[in-house]
Amino acid sequence: MQPLIDKAKNIRLAIFDVDGVLTTGALFYGKDKIEGKNFHVHDGQGIKSLQKSGVEIAVITARTSDIVTWRMQDLGITHVYQGQTNKLIAYEALKQKLKLNDAQIAYAGDDLPDLSVLSRVGFSITVANAPLVIRQRVAWVTRKKGGKGAVREICDFIMEAQGTLQKTIEAYLT
Repeated sequence: MQPLIDKAKNIRLAIFDVDGVLTTGALFYGKDKIEGKNFHVHDGQGIKSLQKSGVEIAVITARTSDIVTWRMQDLGITHVYQGQTNKLIAYEALKQKLKLNDAQIAYAGDDLPDLSVLSRVGFSITVANAPLVIRQRVAWVTRKKGGKGAVREICDFIMEAQGTLQKTIEAYLT
């Protein structure tokens, strides 16, 4: 566990895939091709807390959706890269923009399009229900499934490693 804690201590940017990580990965299409997604409120609270602790947040997703735009605005996430079939291009641009190195970045992805970024970052993470090929290639696999609190688990782990989780909790006690 200590090697994971050491990786998490260095994180200045946490990047999340959307479908399968921030959501369950289920795609809902209604009448007139209206798309729906399901985000977990605990994940949102974790993201907000991690932001307050000083860690930048970003999303990189292959799909493009107004729903993602709205949810990211709601969470105050400004680094939003949608329609990224090659996620490594967005990753490299974001890394340069924020003047960070790989060791300072965590990425949570759940499927093959995430492998190129997962293989670069300092702290690679996937969710419990990711395919085996992904789980075998990351530093850490969450206990929770994508869209079911896995992102909160990641945020809490990073804050715990950085010594900011207790301060976050105490802020809600006053």
